[in-house]
Amino acid sequence: MSRYLLVLILIFNLSYSQKMMVTPPLLKKGDTVAIVATARKNIDDNLKPAIELLKSWGLEVKIGSTIGLDLNQLAGTDEQRAKDFQEQLDNPNIKMIWCVRGGYGTVRMLDLLDFTKFKQNPKWIVGFSDVTVLHSHLNTMGYKSIHGIMPVTVARASKQAKETMKIALFGTERLEYDIPFHNMNKLGKATGELVGGNLSILYSLFGSPSAIDCNDKILFIEDLDEYLYHIDRMMMNLKRNGCLESIKGILVGGMTKMKDNDIPWGKDALQIIEDVTKKYNIPIVYNFPAGHIQDNRALVFGSQIELDVNAECTKVFFER
Repeated sequence: MSRYLLVLILIFNLSYSQKMMVTPPLLKKGDTVAIVATARKNIDDNLKPAIELLKSWGLEVKIGSTIGLDLNQLAGTDEQRAKDFQEQLDNPNIKMIWCVRGGYGTVRMLDLLDFTKFKQNPKWIVGFSDVTVLHSHLNTMGYKSIHGIMPVTVARASKQAKETMKIALFGTERLEYDIPFHNMNKLGKATGELVGGNLSILYSLFGSPSAIDCNDKILFIEDLDEYLYHIDRMMMNLKRNGCLESIKGILVGGMTKMKDNDIPWGKDALQIIEDVTKKYNIPIVYNFPAGHIQDNRALVFGSQIELDVNAECTKVFFER
């Protein structure tokens, strides 16, 4: 076998091993967005700001049947939430499914869904927090999705959070970020596919078919209302699962409203992450503006990004 043929085979194998992520069609004026509940109920929250935002972008709005359902903490039964989500997945006129809020419960309905028609007609699925279940599952299927603000957070979201989600959805310009320097950052450059989401959810999915493949990826993590020792536990799980061994870089988003025990853990959330990751020679940026914060800027999971963490700032460029 010739050397030339061997090189071609190696290139082919490398390309084949790196699955091509499917990008759903970008939105355009006149498209319809469905707002649904996949987890916690939405009884009292005012959806007017979210609907007005979509209308200002020239979009139509469909309110799912789960909005207003009340079953203890959840927006109806698992079957009701799955049925509503399935209808939006299967409807070719729906171009984006916007999860109304997080909480807990998306994983309970996940195995009731059939993505057959979604694969024939991909669409954007948008949200954060518990929606990480869907982001992670879609990533294993080879589809991009958007980590960004949700209807219940629109009223308090920053201008940048709303603007960057519009850019991600409509593709009017290249999505890129220039983030102020943080003294805990680990400098360096990396290029790779962006994956991740809520740390607690990622942790809960390991060992399941919906767990992300960390190999050669750039990982984003954020969390809310966790005990500090839980953060350590989850980071150790990522380490022992081999995730930290195989990633190219880390974006650490908001670690918000963390809790401690009567006997202090001794480190805050960022220090815990720094301690667990200190052996890895990869760029790490702290306080990235995404997560359970007002400045929750959009991230397109499944996209290739360029990460440059330097002594002046952090730059992130998404593929066009």
